[in-house]
Amino acid sequence: MKVWILRHGEAEPHARRDAERELTPHGREQVLGSAAHLIGQPLDCILVSPYVRAQQTAALVCQALGFSSPPVTVPWLTPESEPKYALGKLPDSGNVLLVSHQPFVGELISLMLHGHMRQPQPMHTASLVELEGEWPLAGSMTLLSAYHP
Repeated sequence: MKVWILRHGEAEPHARRDAERELTPHGREQVLGSAAHLIGQPLDCILVSPYVRAQQTAALVCQALGFSSPPVTVPWLTPESEPKYALGKLPDSGNVLLVSHQPFVGELISLMLHGHMRQPQPMHTASLVELEGEWPLAGSMTLLSAYHP
């Protein structure tokens, strides 16, 4: 199975609530650049945080790829989500794209690669990593690629 993890693009610095921050024009460009690395990849589904900037990121990826299935919003992909819990919620097979936030994505990647979260993966806005493994278990995935705009 493959798991791609994409951090949302650059977002406006302030909004009424953090969850309501929207992508900036630069953030939209960043996302489209990252989405280009997903062209031709065998994605089965896109799971996305409920936060506005992540929703906008997922929508841009779907448009860029011509992905017909709508992204699935899940509550366990927010910045403060628990990576161990999220790992248990991933599908057991297939190819999935996760669209989320720091510090969560860096910790999740570390958990998937090393089995712990002591070495969070650096993830800038719109960074994209590709992981592969037989099962989505702690310490069982291999990093295939990392793109940082």
